[in-house]
Amino acid sequence: MKNRMFHTLILSVCAYFSFAQKNQLNYNLLIGTYTNAGNSEGIYYYQFSADGSSKAISKQKAEEPSFLITSTNHQFVYAVNELGKGNGAVSAYAFNKTTGEFKLLNTVLSGGDHPCHISTDRSNRFVFVSNYSGGNLSAIAINSDGSLSNEKQTIQHLGSSTNKSRQEKAHVHSAVLSPDEKFLVVQDLGTDKISVYAVDLNNPIKPLSENPLSVFNSNPGDGPRHISFHPTKPLVYAVQELTGSVTVLAFKKGELKKLQQINMFDKVTDKKSGAADIHLSPDGQFLYASNRVDYNDLAIYKVTSNGTLTWVGSQPTLGLAPRNFAIDPTGNFLLAANQNSNEIVVFKRNKTTGLLNDTGNRISVGRPVCIQFVR
Repeated sequence: MKNRMFHTLILSVCAYFSFAQKNQLNYNLLIGTYTNAGNSEGIYYYQFSADGSSKAISKQKAEEPSFLITSTNHQFVYAVNELGKGNGAVSAYAFNKTTGEFKLLNTVLSGGDHPCHISTDRSNRFVFVSNYSGGNLSAIAINSDGSLSNEKQTIQHLGSSTNKSRQEKAHVHSAVLSPDEKFLVVQDLGTDKISVYAVDLNNPIKPLSENPLSVFNSNPGDGPRHISFHPTKPLVYAVQELTGSVTVLAFKKGELKKLQQINMFDKVTDKKSGAADIHLSPDGQFLYASNRVDYNDLAIYKVTSNGTLTWVGSQPTLGLAPRNFAIDPTGNFLLAANQNSNEIVVFKRNKTTGLLNDTGNRISVGRPVCIQFVR
């Protein structure tokens, strides 16, 4: 009798975990867009289900919200307004992740033209904004009610590089905190420099050192754009927009040291690159980087035991201009935002090989350029 009861219990437990695996918690996602083409209204919020399907929840009208983030508790959303002529701005929203309701708290100037990237610390004391055309970065304090302060620290970059049409001056493209939040790593496409600033989040006025602690010089004409920190190793992976390559960098005490540079294509051709985004899988085993212009694909790499990369293959994104992409928190799916074909393509990830398969699922959104998962 006892054996039969034990056997029944074991079957029940197995059935429960089988059910739980098939019915994983859904993850929602926020989508930032360009609105200047007239086919997008701003920020979109979708439910993303465990089977890779999605359902629209809400939207928020906004002007050029090309990049956005949420606070750690997901109660606030911060989005750049990628405008020029002195109108570059950042908007703060109170956000209900259950209902999808947005409430605009305030909008402040970003300190430069065409802000294209925004990040924040885990305690949400500041947002760090990269102003592409302004060639500078700003640290803007977050008020206790989630709104943004009008006070900001702005650091101007100067210089140029060899690509005269794209690198005629500084173009700050992203600024990302190190995992320990002691450093801010800033990518400047225009000067081919990756600068590391010291960070003091307890300083309410000037959280950044006025001058970088160190500067890594990319190859002339590379155009550093975005980075991804390895989840467990002291490594940084930088995507180089203009040459279509990835640079692997050791990161120690604010210093960057080059370990490897690898192309985002298997063979060198006369195709033009427009590398955009870069992300590691949650387990740190694979790295992906998007390439636009003549490629419209994702480069796939295996991360070796020492953190360097080996080429696995490439996956067409089945659309035009894959600017941003995101891997869901489970690592099961990769979503590619095809800016110029107005849709997000959902791929299933093979966690063993790193390869991607089209699920057939699509999210139809005008000019999608940023995807952020909301847990």
